Amino acid sequence: MFVVDDEPEPLRLVVRALTREGYAVTTFDGAEKVLAALERDAASVDLLISDIHMPGMSGLELLPKVRGEWPELVVILLTGRTELSVAVDAMRRGAFDYLTKPVDPTNELLPAVHRAVEHGRLLKRNLFLQSKLEASERSAGIIGDSKAMREVHSLIAAVAPTDATVLVLGESGTGKELVARAIHAQSKRAGKAFVDVNCGALTESVLESELFGHAKGAFTGAVGARRGLFEEASGGTLFLDEVGELTQATQVRLLRVLQERKVRPVGSNETRDIDVRVIAATNRNLAERVEEGTFRQDLFYRLDVMTVEVPPLRERAEDVPALVHHLLKKHSARLGKRVEHVDPKALERLSQHAWPGNVRELENTVERAIVLAKADVFGENLLPSVLREKAPAPPGDDPRLTRSLSEAKAAFEREFLEHLLLRAEGKLGRAARLAGVDASNLRRLLKRHGLEPGRDDG
Repeated sequence: MFVVDDEPEPLRLVVRALTREGYAVTTFDGAEKVLAALERDAASVDLLISDIHMPGMSGLELLPKVRGEWPELVVILLTGRTELSVAVDAMRRGAFDYLTKPVDPTNELLPAVHRAVEHGRLLKRNLFLQSKLEASERSAGIIGDSKAMREVHSLIAAVAPTDATVLVLGESGTGKELVARAIHAQSKRAGKAFVDVNCGALTESVLESELFGHAKGAFTGAVGARRGLFEEASGGTLFLDEVGELTQATQVRLLRVLQERKVRPVGSNETRDIDVRVIAATNRNLAERVEEGTFRQDLFYRLDVMTVEVPPLRERAEDVPALVHHLLKKHSARLGKRVEHVDPKALERLSQHAWPGNVRELENTVERAIVLAKADVFGENLLPSVLREKAPAPPGDDPRLTRSLSEAKAAFEREFLEHLLLRAEGKLGRAARLAGVDASNLRRLLKRHGLEPGRDDG
């Protein structure tokens, strides 16, 4: 705790009261000396108590300098004058409290100090939590603290500040786009556009028009010129998902753009400069495709400047609990349910599953559980049958084949209703329309099977 006052006697009285209370106190006789000490070590200071009227820099002049440089440091001002305007000015400039000398140590000083110290601790805690939240947002929702994911986070942090082209590898559903968004969010291009395109979802001609733009009349239906995504992403990042699906012709055009940093719209002779960071992703083994002759080696080397490989979920099972809780929070409000807890047995089954569909499959499983939940707990009964069964039964002992016809019909009916609610995101009206039945009849059927829809959307 720092105390500054140019008058020795008031300073001595304040210090005596604070040290008796157990506070460690450092004293100064001028504002300039306090600033110099704060420059050296402000982190260890919980509170600054300063007189207002001092030679040289006054306490009112010191206050905004401290608040501007160390906003988490709480300041109490002391004065021998009682003008209301001075008190108002002190509070306006950011003082936590304002006391008039001679200050009563027991009834005024110590209560004010206790409140200020507690306020400072809460302020520092809030700033810490805010920094953690911002770090999480910069990671674009990438959840996981396993060794494999720590390596991914480390690579993201290393490559993000550069403009290097990045190739993100991983199985389908591992979160390759999240990695691309995290790289963009932590880069100097974060304030500009992040533009994504799925290269495997479009035909060659449509994809080339999307990427490079086209001139008016370039093809039938091109009634006007159009900028491509390379230009739309100017100053930002272009994410080429499923880049392994590009045709040979498109690979040639993409290679030229990456080499020359210029783009020529389809049907145009004009080239335009571009300033875009490219991040590509694929679930294919591009090195093998190069060997097969289906992917250009020179383009592969252009894309593979830096590589981030996202591990499949089965290789980071310790991240499943954190992912489940994150996904519960993410989807509960959207689905009109309040499912906040996970039964330990359900969590154990979730952690033991191989997850061939990776995080995307886990997310679908969590959404399904939220839709079917009747309470705030994600229990074992909400798991799909493949997760509830410890091991597949031999064909001759399959319990599904030993049930009565009525039991089999009821089991099929329940499974159908579960999937129907999942498709309809728990909305009764939407589920009724999908099933082609009356909503009131569907409600009775759901009730019979102990299922409950979420908040209806009409």
